[in-house]
Amino acid sequence: MKYKVDENDAGLAIRIKDVKGKKEKLLQAFQECQEGRCSCPTEEYKKLDSLKIEHGDETIELHLTAKQGARIDKAEINKCLDYTAERVEK
Repeated sequence: MKYKVDENDAGLAIRIKDVKGKKEKLLQAFQECQEGRCSCPTEEYKKLDSLKIEHGDETIELHLTAKQGARIDKAEINKCLDYTAERVEK
């Protein structure tokens, strides 16, 4: 799994590629975050107003929108993505 995180005015846009057979597990993990049941070792999910998930054959895109007045920390989201990738590998 490879990913790229870009900041924008609303929050963060994440493009994940090379999901190779782990797409369903990744989507499930991201859906947990979307529903407020995130298991990542960070508090950043509390700053989320919304998490939109889009996916193709070998890619997943996440669009994180911060609550008004909040800013999502890109470094913390990178840690979360690394944690999720490791969790899915098991």
